[in-house]
Amino acid sequence: MKISSAAIILSLAYGASAFAPSVNPSRIGTPSTSASSTELDLFFVNTLKHKRAVSKVNKPARVKDTISEQEVRGLFELWNSALATGDSRVVASRYSKNPVLLPTVKDDPRTDYDSVKDYFDTFLLKKPQGKILDGKVHIGDGWATDMGIYEFTMGATGDKVKARYTYNYVQEDGVWKIQHHHSSVMPETVDMGKPITPDEVRGLFHLWNDALATLDPTKVAARYAKKGVLLPTVSDQARTDFASIRSYFVNFLQLKPQGKILESHVTIGNNWCQDAGIYEFTMGATGKKVKGRYSFVYVFEDGEWKISHHHSSVMPEPTMPQAITKEEVRNLFQLWNSALATEDADVVASRYSKNAVLLPTVSDVPRTSYDLIQDYFVGFLKKKPQGEILESNVTIGHNWCQDAGIYEFTMGATGDKVKGRYSFVYVYEDGQWKIAHHHSSVMPESIL
Repeated sequence: MKISSAAIILSLAYGASAFAPSVNPSRIGTPSTSASSTELDLFFVNTLKHKRAVSKVNKPARVKDTISEQEVRGLFELWNSALATGDSRVVASRYSKNPVLLPTVKDDPRTDYDSVKDYFDTFLLKKPQGKILDGKVHIGDGWATDMGIYEFTMGATGDKVKARYTYNYVQEDGVWKIQHHHSSVMPETVDMGKPITPDEVRGLFHLWNDALATLDPTKVAARYAKKGVLLPTVSDQARTDFASIRSYFVNFLQLKPQGKILESHVTIGNNWCQDAGIYEFTMGATGKKVKGRYSFVYVFEDGEWKISHHHSSVMPEPTMPQAITKEEVRNLFQLWNSALATEDADVVASRYSKNAVLLPTVSDVPRTSYDLIQDYFVGFLKKKPQGEILESNVTIGHNWCQDAGIYEFTMGATGDKVKGRYSFVYVYEDGQWKIAHHHSSVMPESIL
């Protein structure tokens, strides 16, 4: 049982191009009865190429009288040359009819042609080429084993990956085939992802931030891993797939956010890393600045670092969006009074917050929406009112302030003067102080 050394050398000399069939994967089918003569010619040419490629990669492995250790090692080179074709069918043809492949980066055993081919469909995308660094050969009666350490250079990325291997070869139909192939990562230093430094981990934030700058939610969602989890700042819903993550950013990107890291703490593990700390966003749509706490956990997936887990939360200690003095609170009335002077009900209504409540002086109806508030001032502005504060009492709290007292209006349309009691509660919204609550009432003694 002897393999011709000359045959092995001759086969390898042909190079990868000699093994490259151009038919579709798996088994060879039959052409459609409606195919043109040109399509039929191409089908049979491709079929012939495929058969020749399989024959060429297996021919040097034909059984002779004996086999030497050098020839057993040559069987690895045949498998490696099959990898170089980039054709999973050619690689799968090197395995026996009842193979067992325990691959490096998949949990499930591959025990037939289709499952072996399926594994190499993905693995060959990396354009791997291997070499044996350390090996031991055993030869028995009708079988041979080669075991040791090999290293792959991934042509698609330039990465180098070491692993442990075992090949068990058997004679099948007069050819040496791989009956068992076990490949495993080096146990002391698991090297399935790229090494990364703390500065490089922090740099991953900028990839995400650059994606935000595109204002394209699809590009942002693409920065997350296949099984990524997003716990966003302003949504109760956990986002656990591409569609739900993208959906969150459809709304968030309307604010035109750009972030920067203020404080960062990096941890690096095997095939994962973490960056946690405090970041601040400037919202381009409003100019508003917002701080938050963040955690990013990254994993190496499909040749790049992706976000596996992202938790973003508001700063828990209450803070004022903008400091304000008592005099500045009183001056907020002047903004409202100036809006009255425009005699434009929309301008006046825009001084109220999104969820404002107006209890007006001369209407029983609470005004709880923009339209209702605007409607009230359509009538009131016909009197051409201008007000002044006679007595003011200011209170300032966290994220809100209040001005309550007595004001007097001069009605430009009639010259009448009318006093009333007022309460304004202001909140900071979209970068400015707005009226959240406005209660105005007549002086009670004058009507009792």
